[in-house]
Amino acid sequence: MDRRELEYFLAIVEHGSFTAAAQAMHVAQPSLSHAIRNLEKELGGKVFHRLPHGVSLTPAGDALVEPARQVMRDLSTATASVREVLGLASGRLDVVAQTTLAVDPLAELIGDFLRENPRVAVNVADPELGTDVTSAVRAGECELGVVDSEHPIGDLECMVLRGREIFAVLPPGSAPGQKRLSVPELSTLDWIATPPGTATRAVIEDTVGARGGEPTFAVETAHQAMIVPLVLAGAGATLLPRSMARDARARGAVVLPLRPRVVRRGVLFWRPGPLSPAAAQFLAMAGAIAELPR
Repeated sequence: MDRRELEYFLAIVEHGSFTAAAQAMHVAQPSLSHAIRNLEKELGGKVFHRLPHGVSLTPAGDALVEPARQVMRDLSTATASVREVLGLASGRLDVVAQTTLAVDPLAELIGDFLRENPRVAVNVADPELGTDVTSAVRAGECELGVVDSEHPIGDLECMVLRGREIFAVLPPGSAPGQKRLSVPELSTLDWIATPPGTATRAVIEDTVGARGGEPTFAVETAHQAMIVPLVLAGAGATLLPRSMARDARARGAVVLPLRPRVVRRGVLFWRPGPLSPAAAQFLAMAGAIAELPR
């Protein structure tokens, strides 16, 4: 099988039909169909069930998805490595991160990286569930991942990033005269959070639960961008890292530090094996300010 066949195969998986994949890749559908027939002939079996309105993967096709993604990733890494030696291009960096980690600390890390490497193209994907982030790296969809954790992640290489302090973000007019909020006081609040398994939800559950409390969630939303507007509307409180809390304060929210301080850390991780030059350089830069795994 060749690169083109795998490229076409993954395009059909992503877009759900031969027609949509051909349109997305700007190729004639007969050319795409011919490539898939060759692929199936080489494999000795069908990779797609042809349906009246699209396709579905056969067991053989399902088994091919992750290896195909990793082959495409490895080819991209090899190309970038050669181009770096020849001085032809600066490459591409693909990162997947939970939303709050993408804001802090990933945004600042990428900014620092691009000041040194302005020609690198950076793409950041943001599935909010930590399990989706790790799956994307394991499957080769993205080269680097960032999740809210302090511990190594199974079979993946990783480094623990610097801590970020967490602040209580309350509706306007809340807690008059208070300069800080104790952790026990948090159990009296109604909370706004993203769904279970997300970074914002985990921070609230872990912080309130640290003293045996059980957080009461007034609003659960899949939209991270909706949380601060809901707080400003008086629907409840939330917990956010410093940079996001600072933005909320500028919009009128009451922001208070916690006592004792609550500090969360993120883990930057990647698959064992060769990395693209851009990813290797990003890791070297992040490692200079990272905290050692414990």
